Amino acid sequence: MDVGRTFHMNGGLGDTSYAKNSSLQRGNREMVRHVILEAMVDVYTSLSPPCLKIADLGCASGPNAFSLAEDIVGAVKEVCQKMTRPVPEFLVLLNDLPSNDFNSIFVGLPDFIDRIVGGRLVDGSSFFLMGVPGSFYGRLFPSNSLHFIHSAHSLHWLSQVPSSLFDEDGKSINKGKLYLSATSPPLVQKAYLMQFQNDFSLFLKSRSKELVAGGKMVLITMGRRSRDHSDSSATLLWDLLAEAFATMVSKGEIEEEKFDLYNAHFYAPCVEEIEAEVKREGSFTFEHLGAFEGRTFKENAEDAGIITMTIRAIQEPLLRHLFTEAVVDMFFQTFHQLVERELAQREHKAISILLVLRKL
Repeated sequence: MDVGRTFHMNGGLGDTSYAKNSSLQRGNREMVRHVILEAMVDVYTSLSPPCLKIADLGCASGPNAFSLAEDIVGAVKEVCQKMTRPVPEFLVLLNDLPSNDFNSIFVGLPDFIDRIVGGRLVDGSSFFLMGVPGSFYGRLFPSNSLHFIHSAHSLHWLSQVPSSLFDEDGKSINKGKLYLSATSPPLVQKAYLMQFQNDFSLFLKSRSKELVAGGKMVLITMGRRSRDHSDSSATLLWDLLAEAFATMVSKGEIEEEKFDLYNAHFYAPCVEEIEAEVKREGSFTFEHLGAFEGRTFKENAEDAGIITMTIRAIQEPLLRHLFTEAVVDMFFQTFHQLVERELAQREHKAISILLVLRKL
């Protein structure tokens, strides 16, 4: 499966859409909102561009993309008032893969403009927004054109499933699993790490060309605390998804061959792995690097439902390439039951990594 062509969040504004089921991502970003805005304000005060050019990479669909832009405009206006400077123009560039539902973003643009203009954050001629389809594992913008880059909950998605997960006959060496697990062979861990290293290195090289000197990036990605994968909350969720597959295979509701075809193009790095790649690429200096915990999920119907619907909004489009709508519905009913079982045994916390980089 070509994930670059087929991977996207559930579009639209319906009950299973990403727009309706991205509160976890929004909540995580709110936890570090002050860090994002401090970095943005520092860029503006040190560079003083007449037009601030900002890119949001992996913007997905729905209202989350506008919330960042609104926060940035408000923070910059506030500092301009304190420094008695004119408010600059703003150009916000929203990026995601071409298969992303950009329409569900742009349909909300008039209301957003009304808020920032009516709220007197800027005048009507000072804010510009554009969509930029394409993979961020490569160049997207002209050289030295951006002042600030933001990416939240996107960099854990790899450009492809690691090719070395399959033997010479095209069979998975990680059979019965979708991602790394405690029982995965060492070759599987090596395959995922190498794919992450290649992808993240390309991401850094591309962004170093596009940012001006002194420009900054603030990146949030799912991650893990330890060098091994034993404490990864992401690993747990993939294990539950694999168990849902196995349960339906045992009932004859899903073909085992299709289960074997489904592998995660995902990697939850640790701080040390990120640090190593940034130092190896050499274009950036660290201003912040650390892990933080998201919301705590406990044993109740609401929390199990939130996890299930969040995962469905992300994974359903890929599943629909393999299965009918009825099978997909049954799959997530099974997954929901497994999440309920897991939360009954222990609380669940997702780990994210926050990274702030300044271009040298």
